[in-house]
Amino acid sequence: MNNVCLMGRITNDLTMKETPGGIKLLNFSLAVDRNYIKQGEERQTDFINCIAWRQTAEFIGKYFAKGRMIAVKGRLQSRKYTDEEGITHHVTEVCVEEVYFTGEPKKGDD
Repeated sequence: MNNVCLMGRITNDLTMKETPGGIKLLNFSLAVDRNYIKQGEERQTDFINCIAWRQTAEFIGKYFAKGRMIAVKGRLQSRKYTDEEGITHHVTEVCVEEVYFTGEPKKGDD
């Protein structure tokens, strides 16, 4: 079983990309606070890379923006690639399959 559910704030400006085959995709990062706080320390935050494809990418790009709270469901996937300098990179990210509003109003809707 491979299921991931996260709620956090989008940390980067959303820029829609397109594959050579015309499929839309959106890469973004979520800042997700940890529930547990050690006494005397500040809350820890994890920054989690996400990718959305096709209609899901378009939906996120249309209704969300940097700093906005979002809830996502998807699966964890890992991949590797070799850059132009021949260095192999390993990437782990959430492949977003479902998106939910969190009830937070958009800026200007106060």
